[in-house]
Amino acid sequence: MADRKLALEAWESLFRAQHELFDEMARDFDDAHLTQAEYDVLLTVTRSPDMTARLRDVTSNMLISQPSVSRLIDRMVARGLVSKCPDPDDGRGALIRATDAGARAFRALATVHGRSIAERMSRLDDDELRTLRDLADKLRRA
Repeated sequence: MADRKLALEAWESLFRAQHELFDEMARDFDDAHLTQAEYDVLLTVTRSPDMTARLRDVTSNMLISQPSVSRLIDRMVARGLVSKCPDPDDGRGALIRATDAGARAFRALATVHGRSIAERMSRLDDDELRTLRDLADKLRRA
């Protein structure tokens, strides 16, 4: 078993770094036409085949509850960012598809946000970035 004190120090460092970086990157959304939550939905949807994802897949990638995701999706439908229809393979589920307007809004913000992420992560070299990615993946799989 890992050293308990070291584990706590590593966790605190990881948590504080994530929190500080997240706060910095939140500024990317200050003048955007999408909220961070809407961006997260569109990130999942636009990466899916035909820019369509199951509601449960969208929900699993979000850090908010299923009812909150459903309300968010309904607001996004009203704004014309996504469409929602029954999932033919799951009678209780729904399919979420990015509209052309939603995909355009996502791509415009993704360009800015991607640059912002790359700039902030440039504090690490490529080997460190690969190590960080691999360690984070390992923690997520545990």
